[in-house]
Amino acid sequence: MKMFLMAVIICSVVFGAEFPKNIESNKEIDKKVAKLLSKMTIEEKIGQMTQLTLQAVSSQEGTKNKKHIINEKALEEAIVKYHVGSILNVYNVAHSVEYWHELITKIQDIATKKTNNSIPVLYGIDAIHGATFTQNSTLFPQAISMAATWNKELERKAGEITAKEVRASGIPWNFYPGMDLGRQVLWPRFWETFGEDVFLTSTMGSEYIIGSQGENIAAPDKVATCLKHYVGYSFPMNGKDRSPAWISERMMREYFIPSFEAGIKAGAMTIMVNSAEVDGIPTHSDHHLLTDILRGELKFTGVVVSDWEDIKRLYTRDRVAESPSEAVKMAVMAGVDMSMVPYDYSFYTLLLELVQKKEVPEERINEAVSRILKVKMMLGLFENPYPEKNGASLVGTPESQAVNLQAAVESIVMVKNKNNVLPLKQGAKLLVTGPTSNLLSTLNGGWTFSWQGNEDALYPKSANTVLKALQSKFGADNVVYSEGTSIDKDINTNKTVEQAKNADAIVVCLGEAAYCETPGNFDDLELDASQLKLVDELSKLNKPIVLVMLEGRPRIIRKIVDKADAILVAMLPGMMGGDAIAKILSGEAAPSGKLPFSYPKYPAALYHYDHKPIEQRDDLKYDPQWKFGFGLSYTTFEYSNLKIDKNVISKSEDIKVTVNVKNTGKVEALESVQLYLCDLYGSVSRPVRQIKGFDKISLNPGETKEVSFTIHPDALSFIGRDNTRIIEEGEFVIYVDKLEQKFTLK
Repeated sequence: MKMFLMAVIICSVVFGAEFPKNIESNKEIDKKVAKLLSKMTIEEKIGQMTQLTLQAVSSQEGTKNKKHIINEKALEEAIVKYHVGSILNVYNVAHSVEYWHELITKIQDIATKKTNNSIPVLYGIDAIHGATFTQNSTLFPQAISMAATWNKELERKAGEITAKEVRASGIPWNFYPGMDLGRQVLWPRFWETFGEDVFLTSTMGSEYIIGSQGENIAAPDKVATCLKHYVGYSFPMNGKDRSPAWISERMMREYFIPSFEAGIKAGAMTIMVNSAEVDGIPTHSDHHLLTDILRGELKFTGVVVSDWEDIKRLYTRDRVAESPSEAVKMAVMAGVDMSMVPYDYSFYTLLLELVQKKEVPEERINEAVSRILKVKMMLGLFENPYPEKNGASLVGTPESQAVNLQAAVESIVMVKNKNNVLPLKQGAKLLVTGPTSNLLSTLNGGWTFSWQGNEDALYPKSANTVLKALQSKFGADNVVYSEGTSIDKDINTNKTVEQAKNADAIVVCLGEAAYCETPGNFDDLELDASQLKLVDELSKLNKPIVLVMLEGRPRIIRKIVDKADAILVAMLPGMMGGDAIAKILSGEAAPSGKLPFSYPKYPAALYHYDHKPIEQRDDLKYDPQWKFGFGLSYTTFEYSNLKIDKNVISKSEDIKVTVNVKNTGKVEALESVQLYLCDLYGSVSRPVRQIKGFDKISLNPGETKEVSFTIHPDALSFIGRDNTRIIEEGEFVIYVDKLEQKFTLK
């Protein structure tokens, strides 16, 4: 079969320029960078490549009972003596806007007033679902739940609002979005992904970047974004965080690199490195990935920052370096520009020695520092490194919270509704139970006010848990609460069953406690036995059971699916999640979420929707609990009249696709229209289908809308046997709902 070669990896979504627009052109900034660089000593340059955690320059950690205290002497030493160019993180809890301003002002005062070249510090933070370390901020659904909205506009707005609130805190750099693919559901950072698909991840991540950075990241409501974690981090073979991935070159290029390329094209200015290893090579030492591909093929010109302490770990953990010095040399020469050290000055000291010994050329240092200075200049930090004085008034506004609530509502996926038990009738007597029903932490997950997100005492008293939201919606007298179980043990299941006898319906909230990164590692994907038992015992009452799953990854619930009448997969819907669930259960809003991953039925049957033809055998088939892209509504939709504008195309032609969608039910609702593509025959086995377009529309009862898509030739491409991207002649099938159309590429 004839193949058309494509020179570089091309994504199905093409966004933006290499860098967003700025007040000054890139060339003007490059001149300023070069001039400043020429004035700097080697010590100052290496300092710019050094990043410390706030803890390293603090006298007291922050807790729910005491305020963080900066060590001003240590801070001045870091910036003046060691020329530290970047600080990150909190220690250990979220700050008020006012305190962030005080902190950032102290840092920038030292940097701009007590150093030779007055280079401002670049402060970074993990604001992964809103300004997560700023009190009273707008905290959106986590990435996996935002992906479930299938709403590009909402994701862009989330980027805009988060950027506004992070910058209002005085912080110009956000370590987000995660562009890793969620193709390993055991992985504890699964919920930080946009799901299992390349196209969905590329699209949602790019929208977030565009919203966060805009056309001018120097604006007071914009920040620099950081793609995480380049590359292959999310696919560990054993499912544990920071453990080995085995990914072939072809697979890496087909599945894991394209979303990062999309983020680069959307304008992301920084990238954080995979904290683990791929094919036996720790990524922090991988010149092929960090330079040959990232710089050479993907044309990334921004800053590459290490993850937490991972340069040291090339020696202490991975043992690919025989000394701390060799670890620094290996990482810098592989392509790392900035080291998240994060506690000491070892990177600074060792790199200085390496340059003095001419083991690392100063040209490589100049290259890295130029990239760092350019980001600082594009952020406008040289003109004004200080927080905006009115920052507090921009955080958590009613307008932002309204967008947040809409996002939470659209993120919730209804996967079962037997006999239309939902929505629940007003005046119904409800028994609410389960370990996730009365905690805000289980709605939000990690990176919320603290690293693990599990300190409920830090959460705002004004926010509603599922229980509080249902009491507000249905009336406190109509809602009885009984805990039932904790996450992993029985508390009062027998008492809960007794109380449920007087209820019209039972709402059971199950799932996981909040966690983040390695502490979230576990050994069993099935939901904890005590939680399964709670539903089992309640089902004996023969009363309607509504199951609400609040979880960071899809826990297997096969044993209780038939015992529940309705099931909501809510995942991590954020601070407004309780209110959103109440709106859906009451019928005030119709569910519109669709799964961005395949929800597994069995722990040893973890398949993806874009599986291969060989996986369609009876003994090896895609049979999840619920399929990728699935989600029910309170209405029904009818698809018809699927058309394509041509049946034969060349490699340079687009295809226009239209389809009619009608709301055939009785309530207004949103529908995510999904277009899938299948390449019937290829020199490499092709997936049975892949998502290549989606759009979310609103339809009144009886209303019909025509939805249109454009399929670009690059959507037909794939990585061939020689690891280059190609398009092959042949037959293709377009699927929308149950409709299909064929076309031929010649």
